Amino acid sequence: MLEPVLHKINCIDAFGHHMMAYWQWGPDEATHLILCVHGLTRQGRDFDVLARAICMNLGNEVKVVCPDVVGRGKSDWLKDARRYQLPTYLDDITDLIKHLSPNKLDWVGTSMGGLIGMIFSSETSLINEEKRPNFFTVRRLVLNDVGPSLEWSALERIGKYVGKTPSFDSIQEGIDALWKMQSSFGTHSQEEWFSLSEPMLRKNGDLFLMHYDPAIGEAFRSLTKQTALESEAFLWSMYDHIKAETLILRGVESDLLSFSTAHLMTRRGPRAKLIEFEKVGHAPTLISNDQVQSVLSFLAK
Repeated sequence: MLEPVLHKINCIDAFGHHMMAYWQWGPDEATHLILCVHGLTRQGRDFDVLARAICMNLGNEVKVVCPDVVGRGKSDWLKDARRYQLPTYLDDITDLIKHLSPNKLDWVGTSMGGLIGMIFSSETSLINEEKRPNFFTVRRLVLNDVGPSLEWSALERIGKYVGKTPSFDSIQEGIDALWKMQSSFGTHSQEEWFSLSEPMLRKNGDLFLMHYDPAIGEAFRSLTKQTALESEAFLWSMYDHIKAETLILRGVESDLLSFSTAHLMTRRGPRAKLIEFEKVGHAPTLISNDQVQSVLSFLAK
């Protein structure tokens, strides 16, 4: 079975540098890059099923790269927890794209990864204001259950568990705990949930812990309703200046991306296409066949 290769790059920061890991599917020489960026508490192996399907269907001219955003997975933890915010993530992924130097770029972003993609793709972003190579232009953008307006109740819900440091006596105990926290992902077989959840745990002595730096929760929990509204205005300004062809995926039961926001996104900015999935909340995992095929069809056309 096709498997990814783990790579690492150094990213500059205020303390010198930190290392960001990324998982690559497909050949080094492929010039079409499909970048898949995960959500707040997740990591790059979330996209295994989708990445494998893309490589099998789109051929050797495509490579799929799935970073572990700093503080997660195989990437370093930051020395300054205050920097676990979108500007840092945006800078790091910009460094990654410079390193990979594709001639065609597509972006699939789940939740936080979609917010990073929204800013990166906008013609008003700081990156776009600079004179830069063509590979910085996003051709197609997939926003998985995220938009410029995020429901405050969902942000409060996420804030209750992000950065917590539970320990587990076994992998299975950890996987069962993850299901209790993230059952909104929708129905999965035991095998699917195990494959999705195993990379979320790291061994520490005889125990298993979450894969991420608990400090990622500090900046998130500092968010207030007022700052969330200010961020919303900024994100709408970014969204309205996206030229990339855009697809929105939404779980019908999502508490983060409302029905009204998703439909407004089809009428503003890039006038995105919207696909919704029944019996799924926040966020579609891009494992089920209907979800995978929706992304494949959009990227391949």
